[in-house]
Amino acid sequence: MTATGIYSPQPGAAPPARMIAAQAVLETKMLLRNGEQLLLTVIIPTLLLVLFSTVDVVDTGDGAAVDFLAPGVLALAVMSTAFTGQAIATGFERRYGVLKRLAASPLPRWGLMTAKTLSVLVTEVLQVVLLTVIALLLGWDPRGSALAVVALLALGTAAFSGLGLLMAGTLKAEATLAAANLVFLLLLVGGGVVVPLDKFPDAAQDVLGLLPIAALSEGLRDVLQHGAGMPWADLGILTAWAVAGLAAAGAFFRWE
Repeated sequence: MTATGIYSPQPGAAPPARMIAAQAVLETKMLLRNGEQLLLTVIIPTLLLVLFSTVDVVDTGDGAAVDFLAPGVLALAVMSTAFTGQAIATGFERRYGVLKRLAASPLPRWGLMTAKTLSVLVTEVLQVVLLTVIALLLGWDPRGSALAVVALLALGTAAFSGLGLLMAGTLKAEATLAAANLVFLLLLVGGGVVVPLDKFPDAAQDVLGLLPIAALSEGLRDVLQHGAGMPWADLGILTAWAVAGLAAAGAFFRWE
């Protein structure tokens, strides 16, 4: 205590950037330590990539199967982390009152959401690196623009994050768990991840092509497999989903 009666150092909240960074580290550690999350984010995408690349189960068209599968599995990894994993984790945090208590802390609500987003991005980087190494070992020959790939992954993350937060902030935790896993399975089958969209009826293709997972997987495939330029149509679909999902999450998310 100084001569003037003022405590030194003065107590108070840390700068927002430091609080967000600390929360992001905590969120990432909790995500990586969760067995169910690891199943969704690492084990399932890896098994699908290895299995369907080495066993002739699905007709993926001309060329090596891994060239078709790798972009789709990267899209699946984004969805598993940004949508399924985030929805389930946030839904149960809301149920147990964790979000309510964090909202009363010096960390602002926007800071908490920023930290969650950073945690998702860190996890996705680890996923992409792991899956890319495995795909290269399986004979993958990627091509195309790295900028286009980054744009697709970023918009895909935003789209799935918005939808995941919307689900977690409006449904009960048990309903979020069931719905998020069901959507994951449905989009895995019908989103062009391992089964080409042209295997579906023409009418179904038009509808499925508008889904965020289809836009992400087909966009990545056009770039990485066929060497196409910027896939503006797929980017447009992902942007629409991102804007709608994040806006709806911001409007309807309930912290209690």
